[in-house]
Amino acid sequence: MEKHLKKILKGYQAFRTKYALGDQSIMNYLSRNGQKPKIMVVACCDSRVDPALILQCDPGDLFVVRNVANIVPPYEKDEMHHGTSAALEFAVTFLNIKHLILLGHSQCGGIQALINSDILEQNDFVTNWVSLIKTETCKPKNEDDYAKQALHNSHDNCMTFPWIKSRVTEGEMFIHKWFFDIKTGQIVTYSEAESAYIPLDSWESMAG
Repeated sequence: MEKHLKKILKGYQAFRTKYALGDQSIMNYLSRNGQKPKIMVVACCDSRVDPALILQCDPGDLFVVRNVANIVPPYEKDEMHHGTSAALEFAVTFLNIKHLILLGHSQCGGIQALINSDILEQNDFVTNWVSLIKTETCKPKNEDDYAKQALHNSHDNCMTFPWIKSRVTEGEMFIHKWFFDIKTGQIVTYSEAESAYIPLDSWESMAG
């Protein structure tokens, strides 16, 4: 059997041993009681940026939707198919999450595709999707700068959803802009007070 497939099958067995075996297992509990996560993460599909792994969470801790470049599209109520918007609606109005984390990251292929769309060999869907975060007013210095700017765009798009805006305005829900650096494994978060990204550890200290 091919070694990469062997690795994930071994991981599956480890998962069952840790989380699923026995009447008192986490999975048994979640099956009986349902999911009640208070945190949603919008993350990228990038294989290096797994929210549950980075944050060392157990099953049931996070409600996660992943797409190319971790984009939140604007609110559009029409007959088209809106996967990310449907996930947001479910998390916010059915699960009543309290925190929405927009998780960008360094070396993002989606951002690279946006910047270099004219040289892509295969481009049925990618450019059209990432064009949602294209900006004419801001001129980022590099792709990571662009990825951070894209988080602001997604935040603004979040506020076009009426059931998100009302909860944020009333202090019932909070939106966070986080950026993960792949090389260092560090997360920085956008501080409104400082109008800049600061280490998550520093923000945690200030937040108490």
